[in-house]
Amino acid sequence: MTTPTDYVPPAVWTWNAPNGGQFASINRPTAGATHDQELPVGQHPLQLYSLATPNGVKVTVMLEELLAMGHRGAEYDAWLIRISEGDQFGSGFVAVNPNSKIPALLDRSADVPQRVFESGNILLYLATKFNALLPKDPAARTEALSWLFWQMGSAPYLGGGFGHFYAYAPAKFEYPIDRFTMETKRQLDVLDRRLAQCRYLGGDDYSIADIAVWPWYGALVLGHLYNAAEFLQVQTYANVQRWAQDIASRPAVRRGRMVNRNWGPVEEQLHERHDAQDFDTRTQDKLSPAAG
Repeated sequence: MTTPTDYVPPAVWTWNAPNGGQFASINRPTAGATHDQELPVGQHPLQLYSLATPNGVKVTVMLEELLAMGHRGAEYDAWLIRISEGDQFGSGFVAVNPNSKIPALLDRSADVPQRVFESGNILLYLATKFNALLPKDPAARTEALSWLFWQMGSAPYLGGGFGHFYAYAPAKFEYPIDRFTMETKRQLDVLDRRLAQCRYLGGDDYSIADIAVWPWYGALVLGHLYNAAEFLQVQTYANVQRWAQDIASRPAVRRGRMVNRNWGPVEEQLHERHDAQDFDTRTQDKLSPAAG
């Protein structure tokens, strides 16, 4: 194995910005707002501030699934947070999520608005609020929640580890790519073995566990993430493939993937979502350049 560097860490680390890489301009070792910027507020009680990354897609899929089930209270305004431009460091966003990460949800249906951050917690909050997409049976509920929290603990290896070093790092080094590829394939094997036993991660029923895991691992095996499908030999995970394709075919999932997306085919980009009709009238292919 090649040795990438003879770097020896100093006794005390200091920040020398920028440190390279695609996201160097927004990475920093301190928290808090960098500028004053209030968040917009729409007409619905649920206000979502997000971007269509895998973590953002979890929440928009959840909301679209709830609406498809007839939960009118799940109507929402989705506002685009351009993380590459530092919107997440504005004072309004930091007030909703002090960790400055998308997605962030503000529920204004109560007398005192409730902020909800961390994508897994948003899914659990909405499932509890609408009594949906989470099994009522205690054993099945516990199984689904185990897989929800499995995703929350595992995805940093996929995104922050494999995705960073394979796709985004300014230079390619064998050791980190090999290390995180090994872990990513192990996680895919975990999923494949589970999905050999049942249709969905929690059992027979679709739940927030699937909604949490699919935007990461489903997108990966369908070739939508990091351009790494061939490298990881994703076709060998037949049960994950079946599950990923099953979920991808759901109309609410197709809609959820479009919300707050500002890259890819213009007909799949809905920068902001304020009404169900926006999918038919407000995608980027239907707007003039000035309106987008």
